[in-house]
Amino acid sequence: MIDEDPRNNDLFEELLRESARVAADFDADESELEVSSQPDLADRHALRRVKGFSTELQDISEAEYRQLQLERVVLVGVWTEGSAEMAENSLAELKALAETAGSEVLEGIIQRRDKPDPATYIGSGKVIELRQIVLSSGADTVICDGELSPSQLRQLEDKLKVKVVDRTALILDIFAQHAKSKEGKAQVELAQIAYLLPRLRGWGDSLSRQVGGRAAGGAGIGGRGPGETKIETDRRRIRDKMAKLRREIAEMKVSRDTKRQERKRFNIPSVAIAGYTNAGKSSLLNRLTDAGVLVENALFATLDPTVRKSQTSEGRIYTLSDTVGFVRHLPHQLIDAFKSTLEEVSGADLIVHVVDGSHPDPFEQIRAVREVINEIGGSEIPEIIAINKVDAADPEVVMEILRKEKNSFAFSARTGFGIDGLVRAIEKSLPHPNVEINALIPYERGDLVSAVHERGEILSEEYVETGTQMRALVDGGLAKAIEEALH
Repeated sequence: MIDEDPRNNDLFEELLRESARVAADFDADESELEVSSQPDLADRHALRRVKGFSTELQDISEAEYRQLQLERVVLVGVWTEGSAEMAENSLAELKALAETAGSEVLEGIIQRRDKPDPATYIGSGKVIELRQIVLSSGADTVICDGELSPSQLRQLEDKLKVKVVDRTALILDIFAQHAKSKEGKAQVELAQIAYLLPRLRGWGDSLSRQVGGRAAGGAGIGGRGPGETKIETDRRRIRDKMAKLRREIAEMKVSRDTKRQERKRFNIPSVAIAGYTNAGKSSLLNRLTDAGVLVENALFATLDPTVRKSQTSEGRIYTLSDTVGFVRHLPHQLIDAFKSTLEEVSGADLIVHVVDGSHPDPFEQIRAVREVINEIGGSEIPEIIAINKVDAADPEVVMEILRKEKNSFAFSARTGFGIDGLVRAIEKSLPHPNVEINALIPYERGDLVSAVHERGEILSEEYVETGTQMRALVDGGLAKAIEEALH
């Protein structure tokens, strides 16, 4: 049973803040591990959208940038395949996304069709019905559960007379609100303008007019000439901005790659915690490492990857990284922009795939996450299915996942149930060193003994008069270093 005493909630938030502070102090000394600071839960709750404020991109051009001011929304879904329950689950997820973006959801409708209407997404008859719902509810925005083409977007707005937003734009907006690091912000901005470029438009014919020459105060240096239209100028500026962002992300990627290569050089195994958004990845990382990472019951609470050091019961060092959550139909613009962040998953030695056991359709979540993992080149990496929230889940559903998914374990990050078994499974699944050594290491070379403990598996260890007699499994690099030190 969940304790509703507000004093306990205050204490819990205080504990979260304290653990975050301790984790930050600890990791300040760990130069080889990359970390990202995130605001604590109280700070996140203080950052709510203010009505009338814009989230539009700045300093690119004068065109309209589809700024999202989502306050009172109606949701629209098109059910083309699967069961009615799957269609309802998809719309329920869209509702959670809209609420995460700061919206008030007034109504949700689902249209049964073989495929979305190419002109208006839901068909002309349903558009008339939707217009009545918008008028009666007082909604200012309609959100469609799919990616709309520029022509569908234009047609719907002309007929509904309110702003129309698709699922992709909504997810991009959430990412824009939650990104905290410099790299995260650059990645989100790149994804946004890649999405917005084909949808660029202004009011009336203002963007189709031709730019005048120099005498008419035209585009000046850098313009193609007097024949370039206003919208062409804006598109060129946006492409220049995209090229600049890609260069910045590539420069930041060098630093991330250097740190990752350093860990690989020392053969430190890496474990990536991946999974659907809000499955409990950050909660698991906090349980395993006391990382103090922000935990919130909201979609995409974590955007910047957090890497923490951990060790096995035998003292062997490995890293755990918390990653951005995946979602059904994750926009391709985001996958492209977040490539360097997602490499924490594709470059890992082991993926701990966290699944929300209490979700209405956990198997669909597993399928969606694997689809993204395959897309970023991680299909061959060993995987553990970690079924979270078993304290709130239907036991029959959890048992079905355990039966169908090999190498799966049930646990609860909230109560601690099953954590020990999951940790043992992680340790057992780590790549094992395969070179056996049997050496007498002098006491003055304590650094080598320490390295064997951190990077190898001890088979036997005995302290004798002249040094430490060790029999252990280590990687090739360490075996060579020990051999050279003793000869």
